[in-house]
Amino acid sequence: MAKAKTISGLRPEAPTGENARIIAKARLEEMYGWEEHVDHPYRIHELHNLRIAAKRLRYTLEIFADVLPEACRFMLNEVEQLQEELGALHDSDMMVALLRLCLGSQDGGPGYETVLARARQLQAKGKYTLNPDIVAHLLDSSIAPDAAQRSGLEWLLRDLQQRREKEYTAFHQHWQSLHNFRVESLTILHAKS
Repeated sequence: MAKAKTISGLRPEAPTGENARIIAKARLEEMYGWEEHVDHPYRIHELHNLRIAAKRLRYTLEIFADVLPEACRFMLNEVEQLQEELGALHDSDMMVALLRLCLGSQDGGPGYETVLARARQLQAKGKYTLNPDIVAHLLDSSIAPDAAQRSGLEWLLRDLQQRREKEYTAFHQHWQSLHNFRVESLTILHAKS
């Protein structure tokens, strides 16, 4: 997960509303820093970071709602919807990855130790990935699904992949509908109360 960027220009003696606007602008720019990945449906890590950036902006708008302009409610609603759409997308991505791992381990895919080592390596680097304990459980050959269970898991995988496509399309269409969101938001945050 991407770390929050440091915010400069805050002044302890300034009114809370002034500092809140600086923080909100920084969080908005942080969110738009991931915009280049929006048109790439399988940039899973980057889309997850966009979700985290949207969450930071949402929390900023919620925490400072009393000192930010009333028009910021418009921003909050849109960011909340983006965060929910990206959250659903991420949940589907994780489920698809888990199912592929489970099914792949039974097909003579990458060896147990290789997959588990890779999961631990990514976790150590701070990259969002599957929990190594879950990976170890899914790769346990003693709990391999039988033919009927495997068929059900394959059906579920196809269903999840189709749902994921719909979730991405919904998110992408919403993002495209917000072509003026950044400018409108900055205008709101620059306006004096």
